[in-house]
Amino acid sequence: MFTMNKPWERFFYLFTFITQGASFLNPRAYAILHRMHHAYSDTEKDPHSPQFFKDVWHMTMHTKDIYLNYAKHNVEPEPAFKGGYPEWKLMDKISDMWAIRIGFGVLYFLFYLQFATHWWMFLLLPIHFFMGPIHGATVNWCGHKYGYSNHDNDDHSKNTLPFDFLMMGELFQNNHHKSPNNPNFSQKWFEFDPTYPVMRFFNLIGIIKLRKT
Repeated sequence: MFTMNKPWERFFYLFTFITQGASFLNPRAYAILHRMHHAYSDTEKDPHSPQFFKDVWHMTMHTKDIYLNYAKHNVEPEPAFKGGYPEWKLMDKISDMWAIRIGFGVLYFLFYLQFATHWWMFLLLPIHFFMGPIHGATVNWCGHKYGYSNHDNDDHSKNTLPFDFLMMGELFQNNHHKSPNNPNFSQKWFEFDPTYPVMRFFNLIGIIKLRKT
């Protein structure tokens, strides 16, 4: 969808680590899973298709096992899924240390301890601990089960919301599977992808360079 120079790439790599914290996902491994998801959408080789699992928990655990193959177990992906993604092995090593993940968890707890005004707010802590996997599970479960379709993609992809305020555009799965290189996930007049204007702005000021679609 876009390119960026090495300094900006490293900045966003680090910024992603800071914002995802305890649930930071290895970009290389996740990129491989994403490519597999597009190549094998809603087939048995899809790493996270809800069509083969009775609930979102079992789908997520299946995705986790495949993710770990590429993040930790040095399993080589198929040639079609190699290369083309950013790598920063030192940051990947640091971010995967249990001391770092637990440290982020402690910081989240202390933040809630300082600012939470009601006891029930602490129930949101697990979402902060696991926000990366929860985001991925929500997108792939809801985006392939609930909503409407603009295109016949030979899969079960759906556009869950016409204005995706929950996942910043990623619930336009049907549109995205039809045009995976298009940075604007919305296609109909009534659809709105809130991330696309941000990308347009970043392109305007030179942070990224959008590819022509």
